[in-house]
Amino acid sequence: MSPKAKLHIQKMLFFVIGEPRKYDPTFKGPIHNRGCTDIICCILFILALLGYFAVGILAWSQGDPRKVIYPTDSRGQFCGQAGTPLENKPNLFYFNIMKCASPLVLLEFQCPTPQICVEKCPDRFLTLLNAFKTADLKYYKSYCKEGSAPEVLKTGLCPAMILPSKPLSRRCFPAFSKKNGVLVVGNQTTFDDGQGKIRNAKDLLEGAGNATIVREARQLAMKIFEDYTHSWYWILIGLVIAMVISLIFIILLRFLAGIMVWVMIILVILVIGYGIFHCYMEYASLKGTPGANVTLQELGLQADFSVYLQIQQTWLAFMIILCIVEVIIILLLIFLRKRILIAIALIKEASRAIGYVMSSLFYPLLTFILLALVIAYWAVTAIFLSTSNEPVYKVFNDTACEYSRNTCKPETFNTSAAKLACPDAKCLFAFYGGESPYHKYLIAFQFYNVFLFFWCANFVTALGQVTLAGAFASYYWASKKPDDMPAFPIFSSLGRALRYHTGSMAFGSLILAIVQVIRVLLEYVDYKLKGAQNRFAKFLLCCLKCCFWCLEKFIKFLNRNAYIMIAIYGKNFCTSARDAFFLLMRNIIRVAVLDKVTDFLLFLGKLLIVAAVGILSFFFFSGKMKGIESTTPALNYYWVPIVTVIIGSYLIAHGFFSVYAMCVDTLFLCFCEDLERNDGSAERPYFMSPELHDILSENALPVPSK
Repeated sequence: MSPKAKLHIQKMLFFVIGEPRKYDPTFKGPIHNRGCTDIICCILFILALLGYFAVGILAWSQGDPRKVIYPTDSRGQFCGQAGTPLENKPNLFYFNIMKCASPLVLLEFQCPTPQICVEKCPDRFLTLLNAFKTADLKYYKSYCKEGSAPEVLKTGLCPAMILPSKPLSRRCFPAFSKKNGVLVVGNQTTFDDGQGKIRNAKDLLEGAGNATIVREARQLAMKIFEDYTHSWYWILIGLVIAMVISLIFIILLRFLAGIMVWVMIILVILVIGYGIFHCYMEYASLKGTPGANVTLQELGLQADFSVYLQIQQTWLAFMIILCIVEVIIILLLIFLRKRILIAIALIKEASRAIGYVMSSLFYPLLTFILLALVIAYWAVTAIFLSTSNEPVYKVFNDTACEYSRNTCKPETFNTSAAKLACPDAKCLFAFYGGESPYHKYLIAFQFYNVFLFFWCANFVTALGQVTLAGAFASYYWASKKPDDMPAFPIFSSLGRALRYHTGSMAFGSLILAIVQVIRVLLEYVDYKLKGAQNRFAKFLLCCLKCCFWCLEKFIKFLNRNAYIMIAIYGKNFCTSARDAFFLLMRNIIRVAVLDKVTDFLLFLGKLLIVAAVGILSFFFFSGKMKGIESTTPALNYYWVPIVTVIIGSYLIAHGFFSVYAMCVDTLFLCFCEDLERNDGSAERPYFMSPELHDILSENALPVPSK
């Protein structure tokens, strides 16, 4: 190859991977003399927070969260409220309950269908046309709005049909059930629709759309809530056990990193192996049991998940899934056995770093508290925004009037100028919503609430990453550990992050929040296009969802490494992201075969803790733990506390292991920087330990000279 060609390749490579770091005798770790970065984004973030607080205060002054719990009619009046005309009408009746499955319900907590307060839910099936032909007209009119009977079809004052219903949370839902394998409504299987056609209950169910789904969902929610009231203290005990196991595991990992990693690998394989054995024993025990050979497709969707555990196919599916997971893990361990030894060395170094910065193990508690506050503020604001609509009354009259269709108030209408100018005018209910500027921009406020939720949540995560990275970097770049380290590494790093780099963290969080909001909008568009037949539109939407999912993952990865560089050098977000990207590209082999192997090992640790707590909770809540059956709470669905404990255990384990993951990522970048800055000589010694250098210096990617 000619010298020109080599030079050309070197220039191209330099453009891709950047220029390696040069030796700097003054560099001793995280720079203390730094200035504020990304000030414009910091100001923008502060203004956005002030606007967020203003939206919250405005929503709290306008909303009424009682509407979430207590039923309200189309005018926003509470059903059964004492001292009102609706005092004796405690139940809510929907004209077309299938519309309650619309996502608009989440924005306004109001079904987009007429709804009235009634004394009792319907106990029979009637259609509007059929009611005129029978003596049930008076009964049917009790489920209509005010109006004359001949005009009900034209004006929509009455529902097209009423079905036998049962009140659930004081809301009337169709009483669909099964009788001898046949779908029935109330006690009937067939109905006359008033047009000479006989319809069965299945047809009605299809006509009612999602009515039964909504009813069953509410019943399921009530039973789940009841299970939580009976088992909440046992769930807390399970989560405390998960926290204790995680803490013990992390402490043991600190002192016995190599041994604990191999013990963790062996235990994960054994636990999954036991799961395979247990699934096979359950599968074999159901052999010959009547009804156990029913397929999952024949069984369909059941609210009681314990029903699925009574058929063989469920345990066979579990066994196959666990076998696949077991084979994948074993194959990965076989092919990555040499890389695992290298990853263990990095975990050992991370254990030493955490040993000097023990307060880092408790930092996830601060992140959890901040995230809980962000979620709580978003949820409360969303509820108040969704319940801030109000009834709007307009002036209606039969003769010409200058006040016609103007907004009015029934309480003061008789003494108003409109009544004096137009004696025949009336102040009547027009619609439920609002005409103020606040109500006109209500959807915009909801969108702003969601966007700021993502921005703030990502900012809290960024703050944790910058803080931990700064603390662990101060360990790595200390010549004499712990003498050259700050007295309180976590507090020092947290102070630097908030004082100098709020703008940079807000910048990175903003980019990620924009992508996440776009993904939410794509999911909404996908929901709206479910009934569409345009295959090209569906294909295009699927491609966009996939692309933005990949983009979000890449931005998270880039942000994480950019925050490490910010914590070390104190530069702005874009410069830090560029430096981190080029540094990773210059060490791409190490990133592929080392950093991700370490992440895999830490994931096995989380999997082990979750599996151990999950198995323990399964035997306890299912009543299969011998000797303590009497202490097991009576539950509708024993899977409710089990799933809660498993999810909570994973979050707890993830919180502890996220400290290790951040420590590993920080040490990895510092190691790559150390190799470029220094050569191990007396003039330019490495900051890494000799053992770490011997293992990690392999597989280096050649870098071009400038």
